[in-house]
Amino acid sequence: MSKQANGKLVYRFGDGKADGEAGMRNLLGGKGANLAEMANLGLPVPPGFTITTEVCTGYYKNGRTYPQSLSADVDAALAEVGRIVGSSFGDAENPLLVSVRSGARASMPGMMDTVLNLGLNDATVEGLAKRAKDRRFAYDSYRRFIHMYSDVVLGIEHHQFEDILGEYKDEKALGLDTALTAEDWLKVIARYKACVEKATGKPFPLDVKEQLWGAIGAVFQSWMSARAKTYRRLHNIPEDWGTAVTVQAMVFGNLGDTSATGVAFTRNPSTGAHELYGEFLVNAQGEDVVAGIRTPQSITEAARIESGSKTPSLEKLMPETFAELTQTFARLEKHYRDMQDMEFTIQSGKLWMLQTRSGKRTAKAALKIAVDLSKEGLISKEEAVKRIDPGSLDQLLHPTLDPNAKREIIGQGLPASPGAASGEIVFDSDEAEKLKGEGRNVILVRVETSPEDIHGMHAAEGILTTRGGMTSHAAVVARGMGKPCVSGAGNIRVDYRQATLSAMGSVLKKGDIVTIDGSTGQVMKGAVPTIKPELSGDFAIIMEWADAARRMKVRTNAETPLDARAAREFGAEGIGLCRTEHMFFEADRIVAMREMILASSEKGRRAALAKILPMQRNDFIELFEIMAGLPVTIRLLDPPLHEFLPHGEAEIAEVAMALAVSPESLRARVAELHEFNPMLGHRGVRLAVSYPEIAEMQARAIFEAAAEVGRKTGTPPIPEVMIPLVATKSEFDIVRERIVAIADEVQQEMQAKLDYLVGTMIELPRAALRAGDIAQTAEFFSFGTNDLTQTTFGISRDDSARFLGEYTAKGVIKTDPFVSLDIEGVGELVEIAASRGKATRPQIKLGICGEHGGDPASIRFCERVGLDYVSCSPFRVPIARLAAAQAALSNDG
Repeated sequence: MSKQANGKLVYRFGDGKADGEAGMRNLLGGKGANLAEMANLGLPVPPGFTITTEVCTGYYKNGRTYPQSLSADVDAALAEVGRIVGSSFGDAENPLLVSVRSGARASMPGMMDTVLNLGLNDATVEGLAKRAKDRRFAYDSYRRFIHMYSDVVLGIEHHQFEDILGEYKDEKALGLDTALTAEDWLKVIARYKACVEKATGKPFPLDVKEQLWGAIGAVFQSWMSARAKTYRRLHNIPEDWGTAVTVQAMVFGNLGDTSATGVAFTRNPSTGAHELYGEFLVNAQGEDVVAGIRTPQSITEAARIESGSKTPSLEKLMPETFAELTQTFARLEKHYRDMQDMEFTIQSGKLWMLQTRSGKRTAKAALKIAVDLSKEGLISKEEAVKRIDPGSLDQLLHPTLDPNAKREIIGQGLPASPGAASGEIVFDSDEAEKLKGEGRNVILVRVETSPEDIHGMHAAEGILTTRGGMTSHAAVVARGMGKPCVSGAGNIRVDYRQATLSAMGSVLKKGDIVTIDGSTGQVMKGAVPTIKPELSGDFAIIMEWADAARRMKVRTNAETPLDARAAREFGAEGIGLCRTEHMFFEADRIVAMREMILASSEKGRRAALAKILPMQRNDFIELFEIMAGLPVTIRLLDPPLHEFLPHGEAEIAEVAMALAVSPESLRARVAELHEFNPMLGHRGVRLAVSYPEIAEMQARAIFEAAAEVGRKTGTPPIPEVMIPLVATKSEFDIVRERIVAIADEVQQEMQAKLDYLVGTMIELPRAALRAGDIAQTAEFFSFGTNDLTQTTFGISRDDSARFLGEYTAKGVIKTDPFVSLDIEGVGELVEIAASRGKATRPQIKLGICGEHGGDPASIRFCERVGLDYVSCSPFRVPIARLAAAQAALSNDG
């Protein structure tokens, strides 16, 4: 960024050269950097300039003011743009018109503001009309500018202008916008201006410089809009990145039937297929394609035929331009070595490239594209692995519609984002968010979505729109979120007032269930059954390449056979955390558990535990068999005993009867075990010290199961017995001694040789600091980062939701420490424990088993610290495998 330090605020591009290049996206934003790169490649890019992201961050730091020299720099750059295109900004005879667009370093489709046709006023519109020899086009451009500028810069609701235009068309009995003449547009413009004056108390600004600075300010301010903040929070984009502003000479797709505008992808962003994919509109401007106001046409003839459209494709309509376009697209993909998402305009038969960026894609498409690019020799296998967002795999690990299930199809739209979802119909984004908070699944149904719907789209299981194409706002945002989406379902009528959806003779109300299939575009009445995902093909190839690249093992957190089998299918290499308390809550065991807790002597407790022993042993036999020789870490009983007892009066009476004890004695035992802060109370190792018989029963169940499985299979498992919540070496040693004694007894009784490890969970700061001592007798450490985060911050995870959202919003912390590991604090304790543990016992096994084990950012930290494995929930195993590979590749390179 040395150029910025030297005072460079504005970077120019155009005429086959540029000040910037693709590597400067942090400074110029993705849009500005890629426009500079395309200009340097000699592609047809309208000239312009980019105001850097650092001006944006400075704007907010300095009370929304600009650097002193910025005005002069903008004037000079604007004059250069005018020189290249042969016109002048504000010149009534030969006016230069510009677009003003945002461009952050991370793509944020639809989140930020854009203004087109800037520089038009009552005088320059006549100059444009003369130059274009088309008054209708000039006044159409002018009304678009007033509408867009008033919405983006002056804050006047978009629908007010839509209503004015709709009323005028009704008065004149005109159907399409294209039917309006120049005189019609003059009358509409007069009404637009009256609307602006009424709303703001001031006339619409006709000074072109005032217009320009208003638009630049609006783009910077849109960085802090509610929708942009929501998008950043959902995609972990830091606020201090800021946005750049790109000002660019206008080219016009609305200059008649030899002009057009479009959006295209070099590969299919839904499937990844190597085929040109996109849409365009004749005689239109760029916003028309993505806004969903008109239904666009297919670029290729093949896509037109597939969609059943009667309107001609670009390939048929403008074959020479189509050929130039396909060559340009291929060149850009080869240059960037990735699938590109491009915007283009054809002005009177001449092609102009307005943008290129790496295209948003579904997880399925990302896998296919990465594998294909590697096979085509454009990227290496390692690069292919690094290209996949681990979190996006979540889209592939969940069910899809059962192809054999009965479907009552009521509508057909475009397959805008794959996957299937069922839920209650909801027509409002705020309500979608509210119902999601109540644990209900909803399908957001809109005529078309806008950036204001981002929170509702995030809350919904899927999105259905009746307007818009494959590149509409709904489609792009849904693909980025991994949500199923059906767009442009034209046969469905939505009535917001009545809160109904009508299609094919059916009228569905808010709250009725629908199913959408984003892979086929089908809309169905009711819920449709689903099937498990098929984890083969490109997914399996990427996973194979990832497994070859990673160093760390990936285990799962599982205590049920169902979870253990699912995790094995997902590639888990053992169990990193088996929470045995979950096994005690089952109906046939809870009675014996309660008997044990109510027993007044050790003898009574042992008698109750003897009933649980065979059940626990069978649990472990099944897990050991599923894991077939892979390591299984079993945590001894962790929660406090009162969690197993009833609490309400009715439940106490019912349980007392079942146990043949008086309600009073049960109530007294509940009161005796009550704790003010059970998370820090009589639990974990403390229970095992007080009631060694519990740990002994569990150890016996583990070792007898291991001996039994070893005898049956010939491959004895290696159980890892984990003592939870240890703070001191002495308490660990007391319990370890009992475990070893039981192991010796079982080996003798069953004439079996057992290999096993005894270790601890590091979940207290004291244990992390004294890890060197504890490692003298502990053979492994598993970092329980959920509790370690609670005890380090002094925050209860169950109560933190009340204020952590506010903390992240106010910038107190960047991310929720229960979602992504706090590397500075909790991470330092993990590093200290790992380092001191290894110093005492160089071969100590180290792993992590909190939910952080499935978080890619936390996994990168685990790789850096040198942990041996991460453990996470079954469905996050593939995510962890990929993230571990990426972490290893980053460390190597």
